[in-house]
Amino acid sequence: MKYMATVALMLTLGVTGVYAQARPVKMTFSGTNVATTINLRPGTITDEHQSAGRGSLGAFTFRELHADQGGAPASPTCGPHFLVVAGAGVFHFEDGSLLSVEITEGDGCVDLTVPVALLTVKYQITGGTGRFEGASGELTMTEAQVAVLRNAAGMPALLMFTGEFEGTIAGVAKERENRDGRQ
Repeated sequence: MKYMATVALMLTLGVTGVYAQARPVKMTFSGTNVATTINLRPGTITDEHQSAGRGSLGAFTFRELHADQGGAPASPTCGPHFLVVAGAGVFHFEDGSLLSVEITEGDGCVDLTVPVALLTVKYQITGGTGRFEGASGELTMTEAQVAVLRNAAGMPALLMFTGEFEGTIAGVAKERENRDGRQ
């Protein structure tokens, strides 16, 4: 009886270890960004980011709302500077699993000589569904944005971009991914 209890405990702890192990994530993407009428925070502009890509977790689409706050001091290496002060997003993977993230910080800088906006945003993984149920970790997104269309005031109204996500994820069982036939 003691032996069976010990074996059961060892198996339980072993499975927990598989789920808890953090592993690296790297995904590339491209997409579009447009300002919305949604107000996430006073004194900000809320943008909607939509993209698709592929990487270490498989093919995905990503949709995010984030609030940009202008007025940050210009950087010596580029022109206008803005902060990403709030937001969240959801990754949708081919197997139907969802992975949710929340923005912890971010900033962007517009290089007027090119002109390209360079954006870096940090995310906390907040969970998900399917193979990402109970997931945790951190991701950093870097992207380069180019204006496709400007509004009547000359401000970018539609942006296109390419970029990548890098970071770590824990709480995803490798066995469950393999059983689903996807990586």
